[in-house]
Amino acid sequence: MNNRKRQVLLVARQLFAEKGFAATSVQDILDESQISKGTFYNYFTSKNECLMAMLEYAHEEATIKRRELLIGQDIQDKNILAEQIVVRMHINREHNLLPIYESVFSSGDQDLRSFISKHHFMEISWLTERLVDVYGKEAQSYAPDCAVIFMGMMQHLIHFWNASSTEKIDIQRLAQFTTRRIDAIISDMMATNDTLLGASLFNHLQPANETTVDNKSMVIMLLTQFLEKCANDTKLSGNQYTQFLLDEVHSAQPRVFILETVTRSFNETFSNTHFEPETREIVTYLWSFIDILKKMN
Repeated sequence: MNNRKRQVLLVARQLFAEKGFAATSVQDILDESQISKGTFYNYFTSKNECLMAMLEYAHEEATIKRRELLIGQDIQDKNILAEQIVVRMHINREHNLLPIYESVFSSGDQDLRSFISKHHFMEISWLTERLVDVYGKEAQSYAPDCAVIFMGMMQHLIHFWNASSTEKIDIQRLAQFTTRRIDAIISDMMATNDTLLGASLFNHLQPANETTVDNKSMVIMLLTQFLEKCANDTKLSGNQYTQFLLDEVHSAQPRVFILETVTRSFNETFSNTHFEPETREIVTYLWSFIDILKKMN
């Protein structure tokens, strides 16, 4: 994603939050962004696709930050899980996404509602996997129920807080509280062998199988192109990270921990630069590649 396209997304996000999705026209976005209709439709086929790209961007940001929190940490650490939950809530606030979600659902647009529902299921699927990380394989049958309960508790606590207080809820405290409650619930479910939804309900949410070869080829191509593009840039440390990642991915046995650490440094180095959109894409593919390596080990 180039910087100009990203700027259009930022403008559209602000308009959607202020006016509502249905009330915002493509012309509003053109006027505020100061771009032509041709430029807009070169980026997006419709207003709907513009919104989808915006939500995908937020999802990628959350995924990257959550993965970085786990580097060198114990996957069973419940505090890390709570921090990962907070990441998504912070992004929703920073991107002002909650009023956009509400506007979409009230608009009745079935395609967009399906798209948002898909992301909601992806979030539940992610939380299900993390609960298994925290509580072990023996929790696999109970994790889907607990993930849905977890999300439901947080949503209703937020709604009640907003209805009864003028202050913003402390999302750090909320995440910690909900994590403690789930700790008690999942332990009891496991002790009594009590489930409602069960693991099979979420089988259709599993992503299609990725091959290491295909993913590796994509990472190598993106890193090579990026290195060529910023070869004359003054960010020497950034170029060093890029070259290191390229060499490590090329190796016969890439080292997971090294890849995780350098990927984070690479992301941080190019953050808030004109290279950020491309860096985001590369980092997303790198984390996918790392996931595949972990499953193979």
